[in-house]
Amino acid sequence: MFEEVKNVSLLSQKIDELLEKYKALEAQNETLRHELVTAKAVAEAKSVQIAKLEQDLIHKDVNADDLLSKIEAVLGR
Repeated sequence: MFEEVKNVSLLSQKIDELLEKYKALEAQNETLRHELVTAKAVAEAKSVQIAKLEQDLIHKDVNADDLLSKIEAVLGR
């Protein structure tokens, strides 16, 4: 009988420990989830910025080509 009480007490203690670990991991998971959402938002913002810069670069290349054509036309080439 005493051994059974000791086993139940030990099992109860182990269950409490597991519940504490579970709660801690759950909190850590939530923190990581927030970090992931933030990182995805930052990555998306950077992707948008990169796309805008690429378009600006293409536009500048077109302007540079147009300017070069005008210079060549003036020089008679």
